[in-house]
Amino acid sequence: MPAAAITAIVVSYDSAEVLPACLDALAGEGVPAIVVDNASGDDSRGIAEKRGARVIANARNEGYGRANNLGVAAANTPYVLIVNPDLELKRGAAAALLAAAERYPDAGMLAPRIVEPSGRVFLQPRSLLSPDHLNRSGAMVVPEGDACLPFLSGACLLIPRETFLALGGFDPAIFLFYEDDDLCRRMRDAGHALIHVDGAEARHGRGKSSAPSPQRRFKARWHLAWSEHYIARKYGLPEPAPLRRLENLGKTLGYGVLLNREKMFAHAGSAAGARAWARGETALAYEGLETAP
Repeated sequence: MPAAAITAIVVSYDSAEVLPACLDALAGEGVPAIVVDNASGDDSRGIAEKRGARVIANARNEGYGRANNLGVAAANTPYVLIVNPDLELKRGAAAALLAAAERYPDAGMLAPRIVEPSGRVFLQPRSLLSPDHLNRSGAMVVPEGDACLPFLSGACLLIPRETFLALGGFDPAIFLFYEDDDLCRRMRDAGHALIHVDGAEARHGRGKSSAPSPQRRFKARWHLAWSEHYIARKYGLPEPAPLRRLENLGKTLGYGVLLNREKMFAHAGSAAGARAWARGETALAYEGLETAP
């Protein structure tokens, strides 16, 4: 049974709206959950506790990867299941993932078929960390059956716990964005396969883990810009051109004139994140966090 082999790790940050369905689906699969709460201002912790999840309550927002590292460290099962709070496992998904892990002993990560609200199956066609010959210009063809892929979505990942720990988990220098691509790259470089499991399905809300706001849009785009520079430097790839920061500054002014606050904050965040990188600032310093995971 999955309950004896898998612990789900769910990172919440003001996720009260979507967390009940996520945890109920895990309970229906017999999978216990550890909810790592990143100092939510809503009732995320209370919801998790009422549903029997073990709660790790962070005093501040530690970021996605760092919070998952805490959850994995607290688990004691052979496998961990990284699950976004806006994702719901469908009936039999946990057992199908575990069966696939047994079929493919060289797998370092396994992901279910992730279905978006539109009905589209999400597969990542491109990545900054992928060789050019593997990057696709359009949507990927959904595999007919299990498939080995260059990257998997961090929305739902079954990972052998010891493999995750041996690789150091998610890069603790990253607060948000590219941490799943980075882990996939390190898994592949270490000789582990990344498997898309066709017989397991999950529904993903995409972007509904926290309530949106212009301020959160600014912060998200700040981290996206900073992390893109960080990942490029980490792997010796070309960094984004300085001209992009000027373009984002221009768009910030333009959308400000149009009174479009959402897009104004987004482009301002992108420009600010790139500027912070150029000045040698870190994502953790921006968030007031220590450098240790």
